Amino acid sequence: MDLKGKKILVTGADGFIGSHLTETLVAQGHTVRALVMYNSFNSWGWLDQADADVLRHVEVIGGDIRDPHGIREAMRGCDVVFHLAALIAIPYSYRSPDSYIDTNIKGTLNVVQAARDLGVERVVHTSTSEVYGTARYVPIDERHPLQGQSPYSASKIGADQLALSFQRSFETPVAVIRPFNTYGPRQSARAVIPTVITQLAKGERRLQLGALQPTRDFNFVDDTVAGFLAVARCDAAVGEVINIGSGFEVSIGETARLIAELMGRDVTIDTDTRRLRPARSEVERLLAGTDKAARLLGYAPAEPGVAGLRRGLRRTIDWFTQADNLAHYKTHLYTL
Repeated sequence: MDLKGKKILVTGADGFIGSHLTETLVAQGHTVRALVMYNSFNSWGWLDQADADVLRHVEVIGGDIRDPHGIREAMRGCDVVFHLAALIAIPYSYRSPDSYIDTNIKGTLNVVQAARDLGVERVVHTSTSEVYGTARYVPIDERHPLQGQSPYSASKIGADQLALSFQRSFETPVAVIRPFNTYGPRQSARAVIPTVITQLAKGERRLQLGALQPTRDFNFVDDTVAGFLAVARCDAAVGEVINIGSGFEVSIGETARLIAELMGRDVTIDTDTRRLRPARSEVERLLAGTDKAARLLGYAPAEPGVAGLRRGLRRTIDWFTQADNLAHYKTHLYTL
């Protein structure tokens, strides 16, 4: 599919990846409608930080992914939908699992039902590597068993299967993108990389972290956004699940020490028990199998391997350590 001339909706445009995707779409000259979570403060989330030149070319709509009527109206007249709106914090899913069912599963139902009824040409539904759980084998390809090791991951498994069921049942043109651990500017402090950077930037010498041994496949946000665009453009991606990752594995502890090195800090890492997942809920190992993305999409990350991680972390550190950006983060609090 050629996206040129298409009207594009981004749900969750106020979030971390969604705001970057929205900016990239505008930069490429696309007509973009951005769905943000309605609130009485008229906050557009991270889109509030976008350049005025970007916002002049975005139609921003406040709404709630859980509201079927509102979602249908937001999608009306759009050709392509990037569906990113979701609750994603794993610790909060232990506390409030019901909200994850409403937002992630019911919200996805609202999107695909409206897409079917309105004749939308392409829906790119956002999954997560968490649906795989702890790797039974690596690299993890798209045939890997799905394991709901947290209420969050269980809700995303449900959402993924629901989206795919509409493609199989009604030929709704759904493609599922499954990003691994995206990082970069604007990420929430509930994620480990912003947690480390913001603690160090505020002068802490004893880092408070959870488990250090799990491994992750970190992919810089620009590379994840490139994956979204590649999936949307690829007709062969319809009905498919496609991993987007770096193909490089590193432990949480090693990542924290690398960040400290890049920031020129000597640190001690303490285990904060509040940050530990229940033992059987922790995902111990993630490493993306990227053969399918390379074959179908011609996709490869621009920032691969340890050298790519170092470059991406430098860019991330540069953003977080700007005083205006750091002020958005409450480093003295544990963010669920």
